[in-house]
Amino acid sequence: MSSATATKLPSANEPEPAPAPLADQIRPLILSLSVYHDGILRLKIDEDYDHSDPPCPKTRFQVPDVITPEFDSNKLWLQRLSTETLNDESSPSTVVYLSDGYDAVLRHDPFEIYVRDKQSGNQKLISLNSHQLFDFEQLRVKKEGEEDGENWEERFRGHTDTRPYGPQSISFDVSFYSAEFVSGIPERAMSLALKPTRGPGVEKDVEPYRLFNLDVFEYLSESPFGLYGSLPLMISHGKEGRSAGFLWLNAAEMQIDVLGDGWDAESGIDWVKQKRIDTFWMSEAGIVDAFFFVGPGPKEVVRQYTSVTGRPAMPQLFSIAYHQCRWNYRDEEDVENVDAKFDEHDIPYDVLWLDIDHTDGRRYFTWDSALFPQPEEMQKKLAEKGRHVVTIVDPHIKRDDSFRLHKEAAEKGYYVKDAGGKDFDGWCWPGSSSYLDMVNPEIRSWWGDKFSYENYVGSTPSLYIWNDMNEPSVFNGPEVSMPRDALHLGGIEHRELHNSYGYYFHMATSNGLLKRGGGNDRPFVLSRAFFPGSQRYGPVWTGDNTADWDHLRVSVPMILTLGLTGIPFSGADVGGYFGNPGPELLVRWYQLGAFYPFFRGHAHQDTKRREPWLFGEKNTRLIREAIRVRYMLLPYFYTLFREANTTGLPVMRPLWMEFPSDEATFSNDEAFMIGSSLLVQGIYTEGKKYASVYLPGKELWYDIRIGDAYKGGKTHKMDAAESVPALQRAGTIIPRKDRLRRSSTQMVKDPYTLVIAVNSSQAAEGELYMDDAPFSSSKSQFSSKSIIERIILLGYAPGPKNALIEPANQKVEVELGPLMLGGSRGSSVVTIRKPAVKVSDDWTIKIL
Repeated sequence: MSSATATKLPSANEPEPAPAPLADQIRPLILSLSVYHDGILRLKIDEDYDHSDPPCPKTRFQVPDVITPEFDSNKLWLQRLSTETLNDESSPSTVVYLSDGYDAVLRHDPFEIYVRDKQSGNQKLISLNSHQLFDFEQLRVKKEGEEDGENWEERFRGHTDTRPYGPQSISFDVSFYSAEFVSGIPERAMSLALKPTRGPGVEKDVEPYRLFNLDVFEYLSESPFGLYGSLPLMISHGKEGRSAGFLWLNAAEMQIDVLGDGWDAESGIDWVKQKRIDTFWMSEAGIVDAFFFVGPGPKEVVRQYTSVTGRPAMPQLFSIAYHQCRWNYRDEEDVENVDAKFDEHDIPYDVLWLDIDHTDGRRYFTWDSALFPQPEEMQKKLAEKGRHVVTIVDPHIKRDDSFRLHKEAAEKGYYVKDAGGKDFDGWCWPGSSSYLDMVNPEIRSWWGDKFSYENYVGSTPSLYIWNDMNEPSVFNGPEVSMPRDALHLGGIEHRELHNSYGYYFHMATSNGLLKRGGGNDRPFVLSRAFFPGSQRYGPVWTGDNTADWDHLRVSVPMILTLGLTGIPFSGADVGGYFGNPGPELLVRWYQLGAFYPFFRGHAHQDTKRREPWLFGEKNTRLIREAIRVRYMLLPYFYTLFREANTTGLPVMRPLWMEFPSDEATFSNDEAFMIGSSLLVQGIYTEGKKYASVYLPGKELWYDIRIGDAYKGGKTHKMDAAESVPALQRAGTIIPRKDRLRRSSTQMVKDPYTLVIAVNSSQAAEGELYMDDAPFSSSKSQFSSKSIIERIILLGYAPGPKNALIEPANQKVEVELGPLMLGGSRGSSVVTIRKPAVKVSDDWTIKIL
């Protein structure tokens, strides 16, 4: 079955050159188009390897194991392939049917491809090479007698990058039509809407957005500089609520410019009347493997993208609760004391983390026998309270012949090679280190076996894993990374796959935990580096942030961008990794972080201890309340993670994802939605007691703590002295669990509370997801005995005293009660007490 149309292109899309000596001739390029379910268009451009005059010296790298087999099986027969002469051009273009609403148009001369919307008069939606900026540098070998130069090697701060195949970059322009802004292409610490990097009014020293995974020390906010992960997906959005997306599946370094209005004033294409945003994409190597997503809304774009690269993994409940981390909890006594202090101060938590110094000389899969002499007993004590341990396992392997892991990897030839063919030797935490060639499936499988209880001595079923430094970080390498001319499986240069290295390491670790549990235990593996498809293997975090207000502020657009690009399970280190937060900053960070999808406090070894009880009684209370709100909302979060698992939709969303036509939301990345029901506004300024909060839509919003109602479509001044504003949208139902426990594991059998916020039609809807976690999958039907102990009605006038439950024909009381148990503020709300209905049954409650 095929849906491809193939054609040959001249390199750089220039006129055929005059006959040249044989050695200087260029090879044709092969272009193919494929159409998939949901109107997804795929464009591939590569060299013609069958062309032998001159022959291509090697095959260019195509990223493997990212596109899911399920997506590949959804390739469609081309239902209609026709030609059409456009705008009185001299030669016809090829028109490819995508879906009932969309066509793809391939212009042959000059080369351009675009998607058009048939329902809007064939207006363009996304186009590639409309500005004729396509360029494709072909692989070649150095000719005898040819002088050395920048084509064959590059020097950078004492490092020499050999280029045995010469420059091999690819570039082109992509335009998004009827767009007000573009977002995506993480990771960087800046606004959700990407600012122009070139054009009138843009300073000349502004750099393009860079995608190149790096270990960045104390990164700056409001910088286009790339950080730990790379995800080359861009999403546009416009006034009519329309979104579109473009993905370039390429793992080499990439630089992307967003071009400001007027950049092309002299280009001669002003006849294009549609408003548009132009972008310019350039990669160091690889091929063109691009996907066009037609939307039409932002949720549809994310669904379409995750249908290509995979839906996010379903996490275990404990992993979406609170995590406590530090570099480093010193020893077993320190762990025991921290654990006891959480209980003493009635603060729940689920996971305690151990950084690199829990190991024997930073050899991973080991324990320091003096500091952690009984690791299994330590884990057992925590597990008795429903708590878990996470240990760090990084990709650098200590070069020590007495270290069994290194010896075995070296003997099997499993390490990445340097340009000379020897095992690459770089410097990282253990000192002299080598790095496994994780692009090789055989090596990934071998690595996965190392997580068995037999191989990872001292580990137990309650232990999970943290992959740090997997960009990969090499302290003495160029830009603190691996040389670009290092060699992988089949002679692949590191420059070709760099951005995917951490992805394969994450994949291998996650699959190892899956194997450890016999396929029945959902893995938890946190990764710092990421790439398209990372969402299938676990969460990521925003790396080594700093304890200042700017980093608190920028954490929101960073996490929103990750969610938009298919990674819903992410967060920022609460309190900031570097530096010492003041009490107010730390409290505000906990209050905001309680709504991050991944909620972890973490700190550098040079910082002061900052556990929640160390900042005075008032601040301990405020932090406790923030963490308790997270635990109260765990059923809602878990339900949203199930939605992410089945649709790809993010847990934490920009306002415009839920209100796509509301222009007031387009530039707002200080507030966000949790699912479709909760709006949260962070506090990012010291000493602030009130917040201005814009509430979109026409319906009411209710303060989740005190129940006060606010009108939609307006900006309100709200009290923020002791909490961040968080409001429930009218027309929604949020499930909660209100009983305080030490951990989420101990809450599993607790009853539920439903908070129903009725809209102007006195209606509301919501979902609750439950399963038999931690099992990865279950063939038997899941049943639950859980009951609902309270139903709270917001927006419903008090009056009736009773309600009738059918089909049980049972009367229950309707009374006024607190919105939050233990809370002293706020008015009483209408409450149906103790209906005691099972969540798994069908029932009706009628207020009499």
